[in-house]
Amino acid sequence: MSGPVAGPVDPLADRVDPRPVVASRRLFTGRVWDVVEESFDLGEAGRLTREIVVHPGAVAVLALDADDRVLLIQQYRHPVGAFEWELPAGLLDVAGEPPHLTAARELAEETDHAARSWRTLLDYVSSPGGSTEALRIFLARELTLVPEAERHVRTGEELGMPLRWAPLEELRAAVLADAVHNPSLVIGVLAALAARDRGWADLRPADAPWPSNPRLAG
Repeated sequence: MSGPVAGPVDPLADRVDPRPVVASRRLFTGRVWDVVEESFDLGEAGRLTREIVVHPGAVAVLALDADDRVLLIQQYRHPVGAFEWELPAGLLDVAGEPPHLTAARELAEETDHAARSWRTLLDYVSSPGGSTEALRIFLARELTLVPEAERHVRTGEELGMPLRWAPLEELRAAVLADAVHNPSLVIGVLAALAARDRGWADLRPADAPWPSNPRLAG
C-alpha cells in the first residue's frame, strides 16, 4: 500500500519542455523521414546523444456513420508484410495545410467520403523514444459520398484498396482478440468507445492546438 503524498498533486499530464540541443547533424535524408543525431543537455544528468527519426507527422480519420459503424481501408504495409485494416490516414506533407483539412482530403481521396462534422478525438506520439512522429485522430460524422465526377483516382499502393464498414463493438472485439494491429485503428477505436460512453462531450474542436506535435507546437 502506498503512503501519503506530501504537497500538491500535479494533474496527470505530459509536460512539453524540450531540453537544449547542444549539437545536431543529419545522418540520413529519406523519401518520407530523415535521421539526425542530437546531443542535448539534461542538466544534472549531463549530456546525452541520440539518433532521431524526424517525421512530418500524420493524421487519421475515424469516420462514424449513424449506426456507429467505422469506415476502414485495407492497405499493404511492407515493413510488417501484412494487409492491415486501418483508418483513412495521411502524412502532413503539404506545406501550410491545416491538419483537419489534410484529414478531410485523405478521407475523400481514400474512401470517396466527406463529413459535415469534425472533432479532434485524440493525439498521440508513435515512438517517443526515437521519433518525432505525432499523430492526430479525428472523429468525422454526418458522412456523405463525394460526387463521382470529383472522386480521386487511386494509384500505387492505394489502387483497388478494399473498404469495409465495421461496428465499434466488432472492432473492440478484434482489438482485444489481437486480430488488428494498426496503432491508429486500435487507439482510435478504444478512444471512440470511451468518448461515446461520455456522450462525446469532451472532444475538442477539429482545429484545436496540438502541443505534442513538434512541428506545430510553436
